[in-house]
Amino acid sequence: MKKGIHPVYRDVVFKDVSCDFEIITKSTIKTTDKITVNGVEYPLFKVDISSGSHPFYTGTQRVMDTEGRVDRFKKKYGKK
Repeated sequence: MKKGIHPVYRDVVFKDVSCDFEIITKSTIKTTDKITVNGVEYPLFKVDISSGSHPFYTGTQRVMDTEGRVDRFKKKYGKK
């Protein structure tokens, strides 16, 4: 591998600002913010939504369509 052409691959903290959910993972993302977790300083990247706040993962997802597609089709085009 050539030296100097690859980005730095390091541990980074991704923090969901809406629910204070944090995850430490490896990334090449560039950031200037820092955070200390368990006495170790990591680069910090703030995100708006994550698995900690997304309705699909939290189980708070609402179903907007209560009447099924087939029922609507039969109601609209069914025999009168």
